[in-house]
Amino acid sequence: MSGESIVLANDQVEKKNPLQMHVILERIYVDGEISQESITETIWSMADFWAKYDGWQLIDSKIDKVVFRMQMDDISPLLKSNGYFGVTEEGVLTIFNGRPHKTNIIQSFFQIDLGRLESKKCEELKKGIPIKSKETYVEVLETFKSYSKEEKLAN
Repeated sequence: MSGESIVLANDQVEKKNPLQMHVILERIYVDGEISQESITETIWSMADFWAKYDGWQLIDSKIDKVVFRMQMDDISPLLKSNGYFGVTEEGVLTIFNGRPHKTNIIQSFFQIDLGRLESKKCEELKKGIPIKSKETYVEVLETFKSYSKEEKLAN
């Protein structure tokens, strides 16, 4: 927070007038999703306000607005509720919103050599593998990374 903002905020709170602060909380998840939550805080004590957001990184501040960010060690709520790993027609490992379908792609990763893939794993990808946890997310990426088609660079 800029020095001027802190002084003004502290003066206002010290006079027993609560400060209204617009707070934006950004959460960045392992899968790259970013969520934003917007709240209005009534601040009676700046020390209490800063303590409340102690684990957050201050990104931006104005006299009546602050933006905090936190790196989450988890996958996004969207993936937990409706995310599925699958494969596109081109053989690209992809996360879909719902069961694999070409119109509901969330994120694409790398092309898989489907010829090297066991038929069971291929069927799983075609049906869709639900992503319910960070562990599943990491495990599926690691499993299929070994089947990725490596681009050969010409010297």
